[in-house]
Amino acid sequence: MSTIKANAILDASGGNTTTINGTTPTAYNTMGKNRIINGAMEIDQRNAGASVALSGTGQFIVDRWKCRLDASSSSTGQQVSDAPSGFNNSIKITIGTGASPSSSQIGWLSQFTEGLYISDFGFGTADAKTVTLSFWVKSSVTGVFSGVIKNQNTSAYPFEYTVSSANTWEQKSVTIAGDTANTWGTDNSFGIGVFFDLGTGTTYQASDGSWASGQYFSATGSTSLCATSGATFYITGVQLEAGSVATEFERRPYGMELALCQRYYEKSYNIGTVPGTNTTTGIAGYIVMANSTTSLANNGTNAVVFKVYKRTTPTITTYDSVGNSGKLSYAPAGIGRQDNITSGVHRQAEGGFGVYTTSASSLTAGQAVEQFHQWTADAEL
Repeated sequence: MSTIKANAILDASGGNTTTINGTTPTAYNTMGKNRIINGAMEIDQRNAGASVALSGTGQFIVDRWKCRLDASSSSTGQQVSDAPSGFNNSIKITIGTGASPSSSQIGWLSQFTEGLYISDFGFGTADAKTVTLSFWVKSSVTGVFSGVIKNQNTSAYPFEYTVSSANTWEQKSVTIAGDTANTWGTDNSFGIGVFFDLGTGTTYQASDGSWASGQYFSATGSTSLCATSGATFYITGVQLEAGSVATEFERRPYGMELALCQRYYEKSYNIGTVPGTNTTTGIAGYIVMANSTTSLANNGTNAVVFKVYKRTTPTITTYDSVGNSGKLSYAPAGIGRQDNITSGVHRQAEGGFGVYTTSASSLTAGQAVEQFHQWTADAEL
């Protein structure tokens, strides 16, 4: 394991003559060296710290971190406060009923990073840079574990690391020579994926320590956490940076980390409130008028502007004030609130969207009506 330390610090004037890990910061990457978002597992918009049932379809545990488990059953993932010194949170994976993966089954915890964040790595060119992945891990199961960094489908680098002591936080780092031979995304599509194996079959395994052509998620022969009933696995402090040395974990302000996450997922609810909760806090409202047919159908749009522009046009889900998905609420003047009203979404863009009802009726022509809803916007890779 490499010793993790800072190679240099930028001068107060913002000059770029100082290097970090042998790399001179550019106007593009001065937000920081770490290309992983939410590596300290602090932001959890979707679940607000609640436990998530894991399956083969893949579920987000905290922002930007998704888990897939094919083999085991009744397994869960959750943001927890168990963390090494200097960190507040980690992801905890708990295996329910353990089972060894079949040849084609997959198990991983991963983050997909868009190409814009790693274009200066030069992967796929003769100038591909060496990169270093570092992280803190704790597991009830000891042994040689593995993971990969990979492009979307054609190139993967399996790596190994050893969990030496059960239930003990250990810091790991892996240095990886850049890939010079394959195609890597450099735009807002899939750039690089970082995967931590939890139990993957032989079909998706390759030898550690070198680039392999194909779709792989694990190093050959590594430990499968999912095979042990009740096993636990914690991870935090994940950092991916240019250079051959793992430097000190980069700590961005909470507001900046949240905004980076909101490029991919945003909601109207408070950060600590799970979408679909029965609440009017944070709800978006708009006054419209019933038209001449005494209906609100296709009449009046509630416009929403995102706090952060999205990676791409997002998928929108609306909720009424009591948490019904695909619905909104409305309150005609002099009449009580009506919930479970079918909503329509249009004019979706990277900066916002519009919501209208397709069914509200039985109103008086010209009647003032408050139309309101909660929402989520998903632009994940």
